[in-house]
Amino acid sequence: MAKPILRLGSRKNTRSGSRKNVRRTPKGVIHVQASFNNTIVTVTDVRGRVISWSSAGTCGFRGTRRGTPFAAQTAAGNAIRAVVDQGMQRAEVRIKGPGLGRDAALRAIRRSGILLSFVRDVTPMPHNGCRPPKKRRV
Repeated sequence: MAKPILRLGSRKNTRSGSRKNVRRTPKGVIHVQASFNNTIVTVTDVRGRVISWSSAGTCGFRGTRRGTPFAAQTAAGNAIRAVVDQGMQRAEVRIKGPGLGRDAALRAIRRSGILLSFVRDVTPMPHNGCRPPKKRRV
């Protein structure tokens, strides 16, 4: 069966409106994952659906500069700028990891104007974790 020929003015081949639906989220959760090599900032709604995210790598930092506090500050600012436009006013902050960008990202979040209900450290801590390998015999 032959395909129907679309006219240039038909509605089928044009996109109506914005493809991304903008949700109004007054409250959310900001996750900061700070490793020694990179800092990733993810903003979700209360149910955990991602609204916006940014990392030091996507902000243009490469190599050892990704782990710096300035890169973390820039990444946090980029992630939060999008959600402030969508109307977020309150947020919880969950920080994970030992990296240098922890404090700088938190400072950038505080400066953005979002009211923080609490800041929680969710870094995983082993309760005497895995069994270490046997000592090497000489």
